[in-house]
Amino acid sequence: MSTENAHRHVDLALGGLLVLLVFAVFGRAVCFDFVNFDDDVYVTANRNVRAGVTLQGITWAFLTCHGANWHPLTWLSHMLDCEWFGLNPAGHHFSGLVLHAANVALLFFVLKRMTRARWPSAVVAALFAVHPLRVESVVWVSERKDVLSGLFWMLTLWAYARYVARPALLPYAITLGVFAAGLLAKPMLVTLPCALLLLDYWPLERWRGLRRGGWRLFWEKAPMFALAAVSCAATILAQNRGGAVRAIQSIPIPWRLTNALVSFVAYVWKSLWPAHLAVFYPHPGSTLKTWEVAGAGLAIGCVTLLAVHGRRRYAYAFMGWLWYLGTLLPVIGIIQVGSQAMADRYTYLPQIGLLIAGVWGVAAFTSKWRHRRAIRCVLAATCLTTLIFFTWFQVGHWRSSVALFEHALRVTANNPVAHNCLGAALYNQGDIEKAVTHYRAALRIKPDHVKAMTNLGVALAAQGRPGEALSLFNKALEIDPDSAEAHYNLGIALLGLRRDDEAARHLRAVLAARPDDASALNNLGVALARQGDLDGAIARYHQALELDPGFTLAHINLANALFNRGAIAKAIERYTVSLRLDPNNVDAHYNLGVALEKSGRIQDARSHWEEALRLDADHVAARAAIEGLQTARSRNQDNN
Repeated sequence: MSTENAHRHVDLALGGLLVLLVFAVFGRAVCFDFVNFDDDVYVTANRNVRAGVTLQGITWAFLTCHGANWHPLTWLSHMLDCEWFGLNPAGHHFSGLVLHAANVALLFFVLKRMTRARWPSAVVAALFAVHPLRVESVVWVSERKDVLSGLFWMLTLWAYARYVARPALLPYAITLGVFAAGLLAKPMLVTLPCALLLLDYWPLERWRGLRRGGWRLFWEKAPMFALAAVSCAATILAQNRGGAVRAIQSIPIPWRLTNALVSFVAYVWKSLWPAHLAVFYPHPGSTLKTWEVAGAGLAIGCVTLLAVHGRRRYAYAFMGWLWYLGTLLPVIGIIQVGSQAMADRYTYLPQIGLLIAGVWGVAAFTSKWRHRRAIRCVLAATCLTTLIFFTWFQVGHWRSSVALFEHALRVTANNPVAHNCLGAALYNQGDIEKAVTHYRAALRIKPDHVKAMTNLGVALAAQGRPGEALSLFNKALEIDPDSAEAHYNLGIALLGLRRDDEAARHLRAVLAARPDDASALNNLGVALARQGDLDGAIARYHQALELDPGFTLAHINLANALFNRGAIAKAIERYTVSLRLDPNNVDAHYNLGVALEKSGRIQDARSHWEEALRLDADHVAARAAIEGLQTARSRNQDNN
């Protein structure tokens, strides 16, 4: 075997070991469920995604700003998962693991190709693979965009390395095409052209001899910068339409700048000591101390000056530090998206720069030590073991929504988002009392938290306290008149109180904001039916079923409306469809029995009433209907 082939086999073996390492550390996540923080937006409650790969879904993916982002390839990847796995969370988690494992292997191969340094490249890839800051990106289904865009980032680097080795139009076109695809997965890749310029400096060393012609490297990447500009514009438009970009009045510019400075340093600290990680970090607002901000600014400035000053001797540190600062800039919070101070997932690509600077720095620092290889091995093994220990426990916090947000409350303070999400998880488990406690805690911290206010109203309504619920829904609408959730829940509450005209008004407000909300359409149909507008109700039920053909309750409500309008045969058809979808639906069995009796099919009617009684032994109407049949039969026998 030639030396070249032997080296290739070693590289392939290392790549395979890195993949196995990812599955060993993160593999148990395939047993976890979805969480109640954005997974509904991206998968579980998203009808376009749940339908799998369809022409309608593909069109929607490229046109929608749903979730306050424009990332069509991310939507398509979720659709593909639903096509293959349905709503089984194991499949969705598995896809995330596969993508991360591919990114880790590609990172190793790219660094090895560019630097020709096998072991430092392998150590960087291994540290990247198992760092606890990866957990959020890998285990959280909603963060598919991180690992998917990471794949295109790595593929772009690989294509670019091939282009640099043999400059030609085809490899450049491939590089540009893969980069464009990455922007369709997540706009954070807008910084990739700048990262390529840094790689040109080290390790590719393309800046040498270009003192006067250095602009050639910029012009070479002009098409990439143009694509990045288009992606930025599309992202800002999508986030503004989705309401994700916070208004200046909500989080003023000085607060954003001070938080950004502190966050730059905080991410470095979390890279070195990854403890107390949380799914959500509340924004500090104006509470940051002057010494914290000044210290962070001084630290960033000093490290940057040192990196620039030592750029010739320590080119890897210069490249790595600027890689970190530059790739983190779009998500550092100057353009504030959401209400978080920072997020672990934002380090997915930026941390690579820190790892490169650190690993190559250790190699350089120990280069003249007598037992440097043994020392480096011990250091690498110690770091990897420590990170795996932290990551193992961090992965475990994602086993359920309750565990995730209980942990977040343990490691953060004044976290209204965590209280609200934990309350929602407890409510879904049927623990309404504890849910109410956490909703109230969220409102104590942030009295204008509309989601917590609305959720508290829903919980109080479930406890039989409709007056308090109505008050909360109305207050939520005073704070945010455009809140579709508040309108929807107020409409449902009014529907329960038989205030159908008011309910219809609020449900129409929901549909103005979310015209594809099948539940709102169905409930508006109920309100219209009660007001005697059967034609309007039937039209709304049909619209709901066009959006969600498996909506059992809408089928039943449509059948009821058709029955009341005298279309008995059509009503029977709809009841039959609803029972195919849900064979244990008591109301559908009873109502179908009534419709069958009306059409003269007495024996069929009786069988459905008997099934309703089997499913619910206390169903008074079904028992009365069967007794009525028996009475009628006895009377007929007496007459005969």
